[in-house]
Amino acid sequence: MSSVPPSSEVQANPADRRAAGSGPLSGLLVADFSRVLAGPYCTMLLADMGAEVIKVESPEGDDTRYWQPPARGDEATYFLAINRNKRSICLDLKSSEDLDLAHRLSARADIMIENFKPGGLRRFGLDYESVRARNPRAVYASISGFGSAGGAGLPGYDLLVQGMSGLMDLTGSPSGPGYRAGMSVFDIVTGLHSAIGILAALNHRSVTGEGQHIETNLLSSALSAMANHSSAYVAGGVTPTRVGNEHISLFPYEPFDTADGQIIIAAGNDRQFAKLCHALGLSELVEDPRYATTVERNLHRTELKELLLTVLQARTSEEWFDTLTAVGVPCGPINSIAGGVQLAERLGLRPVVEVGGPDRRVPTVRNPISFSSTPADYRLAPPGLGQHTAELREWLLAPAQPSGRSEHDTSKEHSR
Repeated sequence: MSSVPPSSEVQANPADRRAAGSGPLSGLLVADFSRVLAGPYCTMLLADMGAEVIKVESPEGDDTRYWQPPARGDEATYFLAINRNKRSICLDLKSSEDLDLAHRLSARADIMIENFKPGGLRRFGLDYESVRARNPRAVYASISGFGSAGGAGLPGYDLLVQGMSGLMDLTGSPSGPGYRAGMSVFDIVTGLHSAIGILAALNHRSVTGEGQHIETNLLSSALSAMANHSSAYVAGGVTPTRVGNEHISLFPYEPFDTADGQIIIAAGNDRQFAKLCHALGLSELVEDPRYATTVERNLHRTELKELLLTVLQARTSEEWFDTLTAVGVPCGPINSIAGGVQLAERLGLRPVVEVGGPDRRVPTVRNPISFSSTPADYRLAPPGLGQHTAELREWLLAPAQPSGRSEHDTSKEHSR
């Protein structure tokens, strides 16, 4: 990878938070030409791990700046969720001056990421081949909805992929219509796949000195993420169908009614099922051949469910949670998002981190990866549109830094 000074050598105004982080990717520069969710989520993860991310936006800005409600003040919480630790520069690629700056940025970047329609950046000289010609060490990542072959012209929205991949057909009541997942699951999965690909390409570059082009798309990520369901069709010739909150291969593994609501019980093996039966006072079921194995429980789930419900409905969800957890049966309530965050706080996971300076503090969700010696770094609040344009233009127009100081250090000894 690029030779860069340790983060302690990066100079900036003490009143500012550092643009360059101290994590395991410190010293790497990311030219982020992506927008909406999959790409920005990927680059935020890289930024949390120390990479310096320059978010290139059109004069109109990333679409998610305007996706509200909900909002924090006049800022969309959607945008705030996936854009911390970045600096924003506005470039109009139809302007020759701005396009020159985009070329300069791509020539200096360790990583360039984009999610334009496949081939959409060719006319600007920002496609992989053009960037490779000016920067052969760059790792270039492209994200699309349906790949760069037959699906190149299709728009890549998560909802479309949830429907077209088969996920919606798997989600919801068997007697009702298919439903989308409650989140943009395949945008997030594709962002994760992209980050994995980028890190693998960086490792390859550390050995060979050469960059490469990696491509991810939402549909391929969806089929991979649906793992056992995709395998049911590919390896077993079975097309899974909608089963509501049930699991086609495990029982009991779903929410169950109690005296005051529901509790999820997830007995994933015979040993856990035995513990459940003993806790419910149904020890005789453990030796019953109809329920003794996973396969048999699946075949006889209707009658087994009636037996379990008869007992579970006699006590509250909280009572059952305490009882079942004490004996090692996986179970839990169905929380709201608020309840999920509060649970993480009670468990000591510290799910919320604030970023920014004293004049603007933004609560964000903690990076889920823990490092023993190079922890995630939370240094910059999600940027305002074009907030860093002036300083980044100045840096891009300046000559490359001489040896002894990283040319990737774009931080300035003045206020941002």
